[in-house]
Formats: sequence, structure tokens, C-alpha cells
Amino acid sequence: MEIINFDETPSLVSQYMAELRDITVQTDPLRFRHNLERIGQIMAYEISKTIKYKKEEIATPLATAQCNVIEEQIVLGTIFRAGVPFHQGFLSYFDKAQNAFVSAYRKYKEKENFDIFIEYIASPRLDGKTLILADPMLATGASMELSYKALLTKGNPAKIHIASVIASKAAVDYIKATFPADRTTLWIGAIDNEINSHSYIVPGLGDAGDLAYGVKE
Repeated sequence: MEIINFDETPSLVSQYMAELRDITVQTDPLRFRHNLERIGQIMAYEISKTIKYKKEEIATPLATAQCNVIEEQIVLGTIFRAGVPFHQGFLSYFDKAQNAFVSAYRKYKEKENFDIFIEYIASPRLDGKTLILADPMLATGASMELSYKALLTKGNPAKIHIASVIASKAAVDYIKATFPADRTTLWIGAIDNEINSHSYIVPGLGDAGDLAYGVKE
């Protein structure tokens, strides 16, 4: 499995990441959502370099031009709710993509003990397509795995791109162990080494959903 860590080559992603983490900037939810969207756009551009294109004749006002157009059918998938602005960044670049949505949430049995439930799924058929599954925070990898398994009820994608803004080292290892290595690529803004007893990434950035849309009950 190929892993692309944007933190290893500083770029604009590094600047947006710094703002996402910064508690003095996090007070502005609009900027927080916008930074998630911008990182999604940059990742979409990088992923676009790995997909297949075909030549098509395009009519201009003066003649015809040979142009490269996307050959693969892209499906953009995301996990509610923090994934929505991140997903929008991908969609603004892959504007002809189909879309899939999954609701995955933690149900706590005790203070530090929870199960993950899939409550909702909406997706086109995935057979033979390229699935980009985006979620800003990859803490344990379990939500991503369960969401992927839920999407498999809609067919088997030919290629899989997992995209996250911040991942824990443990989650990266989990994804490597549970996803098909021969057709999965992992795109990550940064990898943090720790995860605490509540399964939050440390230093991470906190709860991305709350920061983007407000604290939930």
C-alpha cells in the first residue's frame, strides 16, 4: 500500500494544517471549514495525477484539439459530519464525480469504551470505479473500515484512495492491515504518533465535527 504523507514535503497544506490545529484560529468555524476544503482541493489535484486519461477531440471556435479527459469513473465518499467540508474540496475539483455518504458514529458504553455504528448509507454502484473515501480524522481506522465495508454492499471498486487530514500512527497501521494493499493508496496531511484513552489523536486538533459545525449534545 502506498502512503503519501504531505507533512514530509512542506507546502500550502502545512500552512492550512497549522491553522486547523491552532486553538486561536479554531474559534472561527468558517475558516476551519474552509481550510478543510482547501486541503481537500490540494489532495484532489494530487490524486488526479494518478488516474487514467483518454484522448478526445474537442471542438474549439477555430478547429479541434486533442485533449486529455478523465477515463475513470470517480466516486467521492465521505463520513458525516466532519467529512462534509473536506468532501466539498474534492468535489470542487472532481466536479463530475458521483458521490457516496455514510453516517458512522461512536456510541459510548462507558467513559472510554464505545462501539461504532453505521446508521445511513447513500451510494451509487461502485463496481469497477475509483473510490475516494475522505474523512478528516483517522484516529483508530475502525470507522473508515466499517464505512468501507458498508459501501461494499454497493459493489467492489477497482481502486481505493483513503484521504485524511490527520491520522494516528496506529490508524495507519490498521488501514494497512485491513484494506486491499494492491489497490489502496493512503493520502494524509500529517501523521501523529499518539492516541489517548478516548481514542482522540494527540496532538491532533480536537473534534473536527464540533469545530466545523458546533458542539453536539
